[in-house]
Amino acid sequence: MQVIPVSNYDEMSARATEILVEQVISKPQSLLGLATGSTPIGTYNGMIAAYRAGRVSFAACQSVNLDEYLGLDHTDAQSYVTFMRENLFDHIDMKRENQHIPNGKNLDDAAECARYDKLLTDLGPIDVQILGLGHNGHIAFNEPADHFVPGTHKVELDESTIDANQRFFDSQDDVPRAAYSMGLAPIMQASCVLLLVSGEAKADILHRSLTGAITPQVPASILQLHQNLIVIADDAARQVLDRV
Repeated sequence: MQVIPVSNYDEMSARATEILVEQVISKPQSLLGLATGSTPIGTYNGMIAAYRAGRVSFAACQSVNLDEYLGLDHTDAQSYVTFMRENLFDHIDMKRENQHIPNGKNLDDAAECARYDKLLTDLGPIDVQILGLGHNGHIAFNEPADHFVPGTHKVELDESTIDANQRFFDSQDDVPRAAYSMGLAPIMQASCVLLLVSGEAKADILHRSLTGAITPQVPASILQLHQNLIVIADDAARQVLDRV
């Protein structure tokens, strides 16, 4: 495990951008594992800037996203397809057919999970997987549970996750209660996992994830076993970790 200390969100995003750009320059056919939410937006802005500056091309890359809300069409304003297109895909040269996200409109969860697992097997392993960290320790939508789930699965979202995502919707009632999530096996098989953490609100859960017991009650704790985990965390997020 490598922990890279940074001062703030912008510096975290810049360091993450450089790791991703260097990866794609060294291996243009990289498979990138991408995340949604507010944490990676600064990194995606950096990737867009690097592309526009002519430093890197994503034309030969493929991407796989961690998750998607169940029931939302890809045209829905709150779908993760829309999020990725608005915040990254529409601004770089990655081919549309190389952008892979679970299909939230497929209500046959067994079929959709099997499809996405096969895709991950066929394309993988992931070269660099970006992760944020949920307030309850979730990574992707792998919520606290009584066991670690290896494959893509339908998840009933934790109330804390619904509360955290409410800011993206008109009301809490509009937040989907379920999602498809990549399981932990493809994440753990990635050549590099890039965990991005910012803000005081994540300080306690970051400490528990990196130094506490490895338990499915704190899903991110499994990352302690990854062979190449890079944690980029700002001063506020590291305040408990640094006291250990």
